[in-house]
Amino acid sequence: MTTKIQEIANSAQENAKKLGIKKFDIYGSTVDDTSVQVDQGEPKQVKASNRSGVTVRVWNEQNTMGVTSTTDVDPKGLELALKTAYEASFFGVKENIPDFSPEATIPISYRPKEKAIQAPVSELIEKLLLAEKELLAVHPAIKSVPYNGLAQRDIDRFYLNSEGALRTESHSVASVYLYSKTEEEGKKPRSGGAYRVKESVADLDIAGCIKETGEKTISHLHYEKITTGKYPVVFSAEAFLSLLGAFSNLFNAQNILDNQSLSKAEDIGKQIASPLLSVYDDALHPANIGAESFDGEGTPTRQVKLIENGILTSFLHSAGTAKRFNTQPTGNASIGAKVSVSPNFYHVFAAGTPDSLRGVAIQELSLETAENVILIDDLQALHAGVKSLQGSFSLPFDGWLVNKGEKVSIESATVAGDFLELLKSIVYVEKEVELTPGGVCPRIWVGELSITGD
Repeated sequence: MTTKIQEIANSAQENAKKLGIKKFDIYGSTVDDTSVQVDQGEPKQVKASNRSGVTVRVWNEQNTMGVTSTTDVDPKGLELALKTAYEASFFGVKENIPDFSPEATIPISYRPKEKAIQAPVSELIEKLLLAEKELLAVHPAIKSVPYNGLAQRDIDRFYLNSEGALRTESHSVASVYLYSKTEEEGKKPRSGGAYRVKESVADLDIAGCIKETGEKTISHLHYEKITTGKYPVVFSAEAFLSLLGAFSNLFNAQNILDNQSLSKAEDIGKQIASPLLSVYDDALHPANIGAESFDGEGTPTRQVKLIENGILTSFLHSAGTAKRFNTQPTGNASIGAKVSVSPNFYHVFAAGTPDSLRGVAIQELSLETAENVILIDDLQALHAGVKSLQGSFSLPFDGWLVNKGEKVSIESATVAGDFLELLKSIVYVEKEVELTPGGVCPRIWVGELSITGD
């Protein structure tokens, strides 16, 4: 990969010189992807794809910028992309023009791992068919595994610019997802799912994924209606992170500049959550299998302390937003016609030592002893039930009513509230964290929320 990048860099420099272009940058990636799905003992879908693409940005003599994307990275394709971006630059924005990241040439000490050996498609199908068979055998009520997938992916990425920046990295990710469904006479279908991720298919904990999916599904078999009212609520790691993701405009500097956020620039230093909560965006967290060491602008990724002991400590920045906020970029940018900002990998945990909690008495809570608590495992319809600019949500969920360790599945219900109020109403953050697709997080206890039983 590195020799290929070097060739692209040399070719870009030559073509730029030939076209009289003095300032440009290129971000590119190649993704080699294989995924399989099965249905009732038969392969249902096999997908293999190899996607390559580069985004070229060119600045002209007036310093306005043009952008073009192409999948063609041979010298001819690059020449055409540079030329097109140069022509487009004369129609570029005149205000807050994107620029190179001031950190694009800083050396990165982080070295990603070697790529994993790709398993043959036949092996993926075989493993997934076996997982489906074992899951169906867990309980007579489990009749299907309607959603499932086993995938492996190799990713190569690079960034280079006319000031000598040159970054490249590769990594592999493999994942398995299982979601089973029950059918019982006179009863509503119930379901449950689990997910695992590792560097290679060989290392995936498929057995653990089968066990968790089976246990969750069976725990929903005996369900009861729930009375509408206010209840103490415990969010699973995945449920809390999906809510945090739905309101990520809270930390997004670009959203703040566009007036599309629940935060304002001057909110840094403000108490926005319970002092028990800390939230970091940590691309290089050891649990992040697909960790990336630089963003689309070539800025090194890092740990960003978003909420520390309940206090809003920083925002996520691109080079452009950092300049306008008079701060450093954080390694959260992707480039395109407009530079966008997004989180990398959340790390949510119980805030520091009791001293840092300024006299807050931490009450250890446990599902073994708590009474009448709702445990939310999975939130649904986030695209429809979240008003991200008002801060409100009303979402159907899968979960249980827990009484001193006894779990009873809830037939169907909706949880509603205001996200900023929810953050302030956190009464306990458990110690043990769980890995989910969006980051690592423990279970989060909230004083009370409105639950509507159907």
